[in-house]
Amino acid sequence: MSIEKKSKRQERREKIKKRESRSRLYMIVGITIVAIVAVALFIIPTLRPVAEVVSIDPGTHPNANDNSMGDSNAPIKIEEFSDFQCPFCERFHKDTEPLLRQYYIDTGKVLFTYRSMGNWVSRNVGGASTESQDAAAAAYCAGEQNKFWEMHAMLFANVKGEDAGSFTDKRIKAIAEKVDGLDTAKFNSCYDNGTYKDRVQQDFNDGTTAGVNGTPAFLMTYTVNGQTKTKLIEGAQPFSVFQQDIEAALNEMGAN
Repeated sequence: MSIEKKSKRQERREKIKKRESRSRLYMIVGITIVAIVAVALFIIPTLRPVAEVVSIDPGTHPNANDNSMGDSNAPIKIEEFSDFQCPFCERFHKDTEPLLRQYYIDTGKVLFTYRSMGNWVSRNVGGASTESQDAAAAAYCAGEQNKFWEMHAMLFANVKGEDAGSFTDKRIKAIAEKVDGLDTAKFNSCYDNGTYKDRVQQDFNDGTTAGVNGTPAFLMTYTVNGQTKTKLIEGAQPFSVFQQDIEAALNEMGAN
């Protein structure tokens, strides 16, 4: 083989080696950049100062038992499927829930139970945030100490809309510290261990089975002559809508 042919072959080999070296270098640089971005996305949120936590009077909750309030033998049961980051759920909590307590829960006619749809928008439209699910799990952790409704009220008082940041781990713990009588050490252990992750998922599954397509939604259940009846009330309806449906059910049962 001529010297000229050998030199050309060697030149081609060297070019191939250079291309391979550049490819490896680009790959290493790319992986490094991705790793740096991933670390930054994880670390930066933990460095942000926790937004101010508002402390409020949570009000009274008759016969509170975990995530339910009211007489366990009440003729009507209402399950709310809600989301702590849903503005319409917040509206119901502020405007309608107090009236339901006053006229139907306090009077023993309705047993009211809060269930979580754990950020329906995030799950069904797309998104990586688990803050609504985390807030629901936190409320259940508070419920271990019979402080569910106090935590429930504090969470709604401190929501900053559907944007991320309302319920980071740090802020949830800061909110919990404002709940009177809550043992924060026990709460933090429950929350950090993900104790109620499966329960939050079960809430979502049950809501889906009940036909819930958005939040808030309310499943009303009552019995007439041994037959169980249900009605799904969708949206943050005014008190008058609930009053009409409750009174109709009470009349049907002959409980008025």
